[in-house]
Amino acid sequence: MGVQEKSLKIRTRGANIQKVVLQSVAAVGLLSVAVLAPNALQMLKLFSKNKKRNFTQAVNTSRRRLIEGGFLKYSNGFLELTEMGERKLRGIERNDYHISRPPRWDKKWRVLIFDIPERRRLTRDRVRMTLSSIGFKRLQQSVWVYPYDCEDLITLLKADFKIGKDLLYLIVDSIENDVELKRWFGLN
Repeated sequence: MGVQEKSLKIRTRGANIQKVVLQSVAAVGLLSVAVLAPNALQMLKLFSKNKKRNFTQAVNTSRRRLIEGGFLKYSNGFLELTEMGERKLRGIERNDYHISRPPRWDKKWRVLIFDIPERRRLTRDRVRMTLSSIGFKRLQQSVWVYPYDCEDLITLLKADFKIGKDLLYLIVDSIENDVELKRWFGLN
């Protein structure tokens, strides 16, 4: 394995550890440091093939870096996710969503329509940011379009954001004046 490959592997493992720590804190809200280590250690075994790795040290290093970076903070002996930590976690989760493009377009549009209530405005904004980062094109405020099959991803998105009944997935043959959409997606 080359130097760059080793470096990439180390960075990826570190990012996975940070993700586990952030998700653990986010899942419980306030989480005791003593409780964090055992649960995180069990989850971290999934990320490493080397069973001799010192998981406690990896978690402690990640936790320390997240605290120094302002993503986590101590509060009365508990770890708490900061607002910046919440944004970082959402960014990590958004990057987890991706769609592989088939070699040929099937000439069908995938349209998402959602109606998320005002009381869940933050969720609605997160859905918009996620769709934008995946590559969807916004037609109207809550109407988004994509040219390739993405049903599995949308199912995951619905479950992740808990918006199953608020988001509708459509497959349509044509959209009026779709020339601009074809140009946007490079389908000319």
